[in-house]
Amino acid sequence: MEIRVLKYFLSVAREGSITRAANSLHLTQPTLTRQLQDLERELKQKLFIRGKQHITLTPEGLILQKRAQEIVDMVEKTQAEFQSITDTVSGDIYIGCGETDSMKYIAEIFKEIQQKYPAVKFHIQSGDAEDVTEKLDKGLLDFCLLIQPINLDKYDHISLPSKDIWGVIMRKDSELAQKSRVELEDLKNLPIINSRQALKKYLQKNEFSNWFQGEFENLNTVGTSNLVYNAAIMVKAGLGYAITLDKLVNTSDESELCFRPLYPKLESGLDIVWKKHQVFSPAAKLFLDKLKVCK
Repeated sequence: MEIRVLKYFLSVAREGSITRAANSLHLTQPTLTRQLQDLERELKQKLFIRGKQHITLTPEGLILQKRAQEIVDMVEKTQAEFQSITDTVSGDIYIGCGETDSMKYIAEIFKEIQQKYPAVKFHIQSGDAEDVTEKLDKGLLDFCLLIQPINLDKYDHISLPSKDIWGVIMRKDSELAQKSRVELEDLKNLPIINSRQALKKYLQKNEFSNWFQGEFENLNTVGTSNLVYNAAIMVKAGLGYAITLDKLVNTSDESELCFRPLYPKLESGLDIVWKKHQVFSPAAKLFLDKLKVCK
């Protein structure tokens, strides 16, 4: 299985058309078709369902699409790392992170590095802890910024000095918005839009689950979301109240929304994590060195 052919496959999957993919790859359609047929024979699986105007992936094709993208990403990352081994620091730094206002702490380090080493590039992959640590474990990311509580047994880490505050975003015209803080009793019977991150944190024995005193699963959860931006849209539409972290949603005077912290106060720390015994590119090592100094 050649990397070149995997890139061909990904292009066809993305375009949904052999003709459009062939044009973007500067190949003839028969050549591309033959390459795809060879790939199907090699894997002994049908990868595409060919329609009159559009082709779709079979279940086996969807599996290959995920794996092929990971393989191509890894190859490109490896090539970039070796290209960066020079006297001048250059190359790419790959960081996965959840939604947190503390990302500004990382941004300041990025800025300092970029000003001195303009050939260093930064790549941010957003997602919850499960999403980004999966990519970290596979070597597709150098670091992850994770919101506590998390299991750090598998990783080396540095704790950041900042903390995030949990609370609820709601419409300003809601009755609950008249309060300055939200207690557990206030949330009962309200339609709640829960974050996937919050749901997973509740399943662990920690200060987050302790705050809800065993009542989290009894909340009237009407929906879930793993991105606060999308949850805020649902809140604006009047679908419910979203449990989330502070400073992730526009709650200015012009906004329809406001944030009210949970009471008693509930905070989460943050950690930058990386794989144990990780061999870093010069650019990634520079970032880690800066992080240790600024800690």
